[in-house]
Parts: sequence; structure tokens; C-alpha cells
Amino acid sequence: MKKNNKKLSDEEENFFDFDSFRKMVLNDYKLARISRETSILGRREVLNGRAKFGIFGDGKEIPQLAMAKVFQNGDYRSGYYRDQTFMMAIGVLTVKNFFSQLYAHSDLEAEPVSSGRMMTAHFGTRFLNEDGNWKNLIKKKNSSADISSTAAQMPKLLGLAQASKVYKKLKNLKETHKIFSHNGNEVAFGTIGNAGISEGLFWETLNAASVLQIPIILSIWDDEYGISVPNKYQFSKKNISDLLSGFHRNKKEKGIEIIRVNGSNYIDLTKTYVTADKIARYEHVPVVIHVTNLTQPQGHSTSSSHERYKSKERLEWEVNNDGIKKFRDWILNFRINEKDCCKIANVSFLDQIDGEAKKYVENEKEKAWKAFQKPIIKIKNEVASILYKIQNTYKEKKWIQKYIQELHNTTKNYPTKKSIFRIARKILYFLKEVKSDQKDSLIKWIRKKYHEEQENYSSHLYSISEKASMKKTEVFPIYTNLEVDGRIVLRENFDKLLEIHPDLLIFGEDVGKIGDVNQGLEGLQKKYGKIRVCDTGIRESTIIGQGIGLAMRGLRPIVEIQYIDYILYALQIMSDDLACLQYRTKGGQKAPVIIRTRGHRLEGIWHSGSPMGGMINYLRGILVLVPRNMVKAAGFYNTLLSGDDPALVVECLNGYRIKEKLPNNLGLFRTPIGVVEKTRKGKDITMVTYGSTWRIVSEAAEELYKMNINSEVIDIQSLIPFDLQKDIVKSLQKTNRLLIIDEDVPGGASAYILQKILEEQNGYYYLDSPPVTITAKEHRPPYGSDGDYFSKPSVENIVEKVLEIMHDS
Repeated sequence: MKKNNKKLSDEEENFFDFDSFRKMVLNDYKLARISRETSILGRREVLNGRAKFGIFGDGKEIPQLAMAKVFQNGDYRSGYYRDQTFMMAIGVLTVKNFFSQLYAHSDLEAEPVSSGRMMTAHFGTRFLNEDGNWKNLIKKKNSSADISSTAAQMPKLLGLAQASKVYKKLKNLKETHKIFSHNGNEVAFGTIGNAGISEGLFWETLNAASVLQIPIILSIWDDEYGISVPNKYQFSKKNISDLLSGFHRNKKEKGIEIIRVNGSNYIDLTKTYVTADKIARYEHVPVVIHVTNLTQPQGHSTSSSHERYKSKERLEWEVNNDGIKKFRDWILNFRINEKDCCKIANVSFLDQIDGEAKKYVENEKEKAWKAFQKPIIKIKNEVASILYKIQNTYKEKKWIQKYIQELHNTTKNYPTKKSIFRIARKILYFLKEVKSDQKDSLIKWIRKKYHEEQENYSSHLYSISEKASMKKTEVFPIYTNLEVDGRIVLRENFDKLLEIHPDLLIFGEDVGKIGDVNQGLEGLQKKYGKIRVCDTGIRESTIIGQGIGLAMRGLRPIVEIQYIDYILYALQIMSDDLACLQYRTKGGQKAPVIIRTRGHRLEGIWHSGSPMGGMINYLRGILVLVPRNMVKAAGFYNTLLSGDDPALVVECLNGYRIKEKLPNNLGLFRTPIGVVEKTRKGKDITMVTYGSTWRIVSEAAEELYKMNINSEVIDIQSLIPFDLQKDIVKSLQKTNRLLIIDEDVPGGASAYILQKILEEQNGYYYLDSPPVTITAKEHRPPYGSDGDYFSKPSVENIVEKVLEIMHDS
């Protein structure tokens, strides 16, 4: 069928069983109406004050129904916050779930996506059981957790799709990884708005997908605006598909299949997705579907009104071309053929569906609201009961009655836990001089309940499973007498890891053929093949994205960013997606990707960075490990591959040619995570450092020893987590003096280290002198040995500072 009122072809007539076809169409219409009513009532809930913010998928209903028809068990979605109809259509989102998220209900039963942590319309499914172990993902329809950042859903789409190619090629994983793939036949579905294609992440991903030739179906929902900015300001061509034409595959070159389709044409949309599915699933060719003529009836979000920036003509066009209206008209005008006047439905029948949909959404919304209120009202009643007892004890304190009344008023219409706790804690301010059992009861209740609620909003930043890397005990290296370059230690250890872990993949810039720029992987591509050790283009964000997607599908990627300075290209993806993944899904998803890079002392503004302050502040949720040599680095990789945390390992750039003893228990020895190492004992001062600077500090300690100053040198080893056993403060109890040496900028990682030692470990109480930091200068290190010497901590800087501290004390 080509147009709304045209007859079906003979082929289409034979294909359809009319009763089944009619049932499918009416079910789709009903779901479209339910989704639309969800958007309409959701906006009202925000405007009436029940919810904080709303963003909805109205106007995108019909193409999402078509996309859902080809989405199979084992497939994955990496989309954005307009996909509510699709999520409902594949059966992983209910209306009640949607409103529970809108209200930020902190109960996983009610809001299984994120337990109220993510904003409304941020979708996902649960990949993990409560114990942190994987579910059988091949038997489920899967969606990676959404993020708000525009186009940031794109990079991990690569990894989700690439995993299918890996599973298809590596037959030895068929049995061991059968809960993750069925012979690599899964497709990764991506969605993005028209304005999102302005982002570099979109182009980087599309280019990589074209190179990799992996099963992606990417839908671009085109409603011609990005909030208030029309397409003519977003990209250079009038039409997105024309802009993408250079990627189009042809007989001579591989590329991407590009299809354009009208977003209100139900039959054409269905055919388009069936065609796209065949191409992606069976040919492993990426497909881009440009869905045009879409609308956004309520504007971008509850933050603004689209009447402010759309013309009267455009607003009228959107009313007349609304997808559901067009779908309804098509249903009413449908004829199976010219002779047979069979209809799908008449006006009254569709009106009945409309009414039922509206009533259903209203009922589900109220159920969600009542469920959201219930635990809050319970908390309020518990507090009120205690406050009444306090009031009866202190009848002269009439102000208590005022707070009790305020408690009932604040929870009458739009209750929050915040309002209850604020009142309860405020009363304690005024009772600070009072001693009574009733007051003690209130204190105990606040402490207990506050801790419980804090868990609702703060748990699962790091893995809680039995595989958590922080639970892995140390296994010491057993050394041979052979001394080799540090890079050889890494190479031999990676060789053993690739042998032990058949699901281990290592990739990045220059990783494959030459074995990375420092030859830590030399010869391993030839030994293990291009699937497991491979080169990528220069595209840091999507290298990280590949790692995330692959790790979400049960593989173990080590992804390499050539220098830590270039992490900046990928920092947004690492921060917005990877670092908070377990947190924002409350333990529902994980991606134990290992990011390998190198940095610290060397020469040149862009090749000698130690921007650790930025890393540790943006990457809470990722382990940040800073080994001082390659044996320690290899031990970290061994630990991480036995665990399930994402991690960043920063190797010392000037350590690859330094001689180290080669262990003979390669792949098995483990560097503990969150444990510092005391590398020199002393009684006069504690010197704390990490990475390449450790060698400088150790040399300074030798110089100080000649002056009868015994320094205790502590290598932090891991910045996140930091000194879990609190060994640094134990050192301070002996030395009473603290010097932190860090080659980050002033106030960078050194400020973090100070906060951990002085505040969290209470190290302040053991100091006889003010704590001191030695850091790099505020600028990046200039080129050359002299540039390094005058801009980063030196042996002389450390010796002089210690002498000054000792003199003052």
C-alpha cells in the first residue's frame, strides 16, 4: 500500500491475514493514544507541582511502533528521552512506571529503570540481578540506560553492535557467553533527534560504524527543531539524508544504507524497518533511517512553550500533520480492495479507544501517585508520633505545635521526604539544651531513617557484587632473575591475559600492528588475531563508547587512549555515561571496561600531563589507578579482569624502558585496589605520592637520609578508591608531619589527597606541623628536560621543603 486510501497489491493481500492485521493496527493505535495521553498528563503533573520536570515523546509515536515490530529478544537500544512509545511497545515500560519516574519514586519495584535517580523519560532495562550478576540477556529485550547529554548515546551504540560481530567471529565464546549472544544475530538500535546530528559524537560514531560494518539501525527523529533552533541552523543541507549521502554504500565501497521515510505513514514505516532489519541483522551493514515530517505537539519540555519560537503557520502545520491524526485518518479510509469494503474501524470505535486510553492513563497515573505518597506518609506519621510525645512532655513550648501543624500542611498536597526531615531536624536545634527520652527517640529515628534514605539516593556508585575489584586480595609477583624493560613486563602479561581470558579484547590507536606506541602489545595481534587486538581510528570518544557497549554485552575490553592528555576528548562520555552507569541504574547495569593510558613526566605540553584533579572529580564511579611501574600496572590489569568495575589505569610514560624484574606468575599476581604501599620506612616525616613522581621522592628520601632525616615514603597506587585501610594516618601517628608531592597543578589531586587524609582519616589530629604540598606549576609543562625541571617537582624541591619543615618544627 503506497498511500492512505490506495488498495493493497496482490502480494500484500496474500501476506496479510486481515483479522490479524486489523488487530495489530488497532493495538498500535491504542498504544499510540496511551502514549500521547501519558505525555499530556505528564506535562500537567509538572505544571500543577507534583513533579519537577517533564520531557516527553509526543509526536514520535508512529515510527516507534514500527521500530518495535522488528526489535527482538537479545537486541539492544541506545536511545534518548523521546522513546517512551517504543519502550511501551516492546513491553519494558508501563504507564505506571513512567509516572513513578516522573515523581522520582525511590523504589525499584515502582520505578525499575533508576529508582527515581534519572529524570523522566530516561529509559533502560535491568541487565543485572540484585547480586550484581548478569541476567540472561538473550532472552530479554534490552535497553542501555539513557543519558541527557545530546548525542552521547551514540558512542556506546558502536560497542553494543560490535559485540554481535565479535560473537559471530569468535565461535569459542558460543557456550561460555550464551546468555549474551545467539551467534551474533543481535542488532543495536539507536535513536537521536535531528538537532543531535550537529554534535561531533554523531559523526564520529557514524564514521566508525561505516568502517566497522556492524549491525546498527539508527533512527533520526526529525521534527525540524532543536528546542527553538530550526534545522537551517543545525546543518548545511536542507535534508539530513542528503547530508549523509557520502556515507552511502555502493557496489565499489562499503558504507551505510540510508533510508528516508515519512514519519506518519504507518505502512511505509513498517516496511522500512523490516527492510532495515534484514540489512543490519543478516548483512551486518549499518542502516540510518531518516524519519521526516514529525511533530512535537507540546514543545521541547515543560521548561518552555514552543509557541514562543514557532510561527503560526508551523503550529497549524503540526496540528494538521500530527502522526496520530494521520494514522487515524488512514485507519478510517482503509479498504482491503475495491470490491471488498472491509474496514479496520469506524469513527465511534476509534473514539471509544481514545476515551479508554485517556481513562486508563489517568487511573495508572493516580496509582503511581498514591504509591509514591505511601512511604512518605508513613515517614510523616512516624515523626508526628514522636513530636506529639515531645509536645506532651514540654507543654510550655508552644512552638512545637506550630511545627507539628507545618508537618501536616507540607505533606498534605505534594509531600516530600525533604520537608519532613527539615522539620524534624529543626526541632532538635531548639531542644539542644533539653534532655529527655522523647528527644533521644527523635535523634535515633533521624539517624536511622536518614541513613536508610541516603542509601536510596547514594548507593551503587561502585560494584557491590562478589566480583567487585576492591574485594580482590593481593597476590604477590614471584620474580625471576631476569631484568627486562618495563614494556616487556606489560607485553608478557597481556599475552598471558589474552590466553587466560578468551573474551578479552584490546584496541585503540596504534594498538594492533605495531603493538601500541610503546610496544607493550608487540606481536600480540599476529598471535591472537585482528578481532582481539586491533587498531582504531583517531577517535577517543567512540573508542571509550565501544568499550562501554562491549562490556555491557559480557565481553572484557581494554581500550587504549594513547596519552592521558587525550582523555579530555572522551571525558564527557566517561563521566556522563560510564562513571555513573551503576549508580544511575541503582545496580541495574554495569560496563567493566578498562581504560589504558599513559602520562605523567615526560616532555611537551600535550604529552606529559597529569590532570588527575580533573579525572578524580569527573570520574567518581570509575576506579582511578596510578601504578609507579609496569609490574604494578600489570598487577592492576590482572585484578581488574577478575573483577567487574570500570577503571582507568595510568601507566608511567617514562617507565617503559626502565628495567624491572620479570615475574613468572604472569596474569595471576594482583595489585590490590585501594591499598597504599609503604616503600620506605621512616620516623621523621611522611611523604605521600604516586606515579612517576615516586621515583623523584625516593631519590629525595635518600638525600635526606644522608642528613639524618628518616622519611616514610608512601605510594598511593590508587586515587579512587583511596587508602581504604587508612594506612597513611597510621604513618602520621608516628611521624606527625605530612608532605604531599603531586605533579598535577596546585589544588589538583593534592587537594583531594589532603581532604582524604585530614578530614576522612582525621589525620589533622596527629600533625605537629601544617601539612604541605609540592605540586607542578599552574601551566602545562613546557618542552624539554629543563621545562620539566622548572615546572614539576624535583628532588631539590622536595629536599629543601623537608628541611624547611624540620627546621620550623
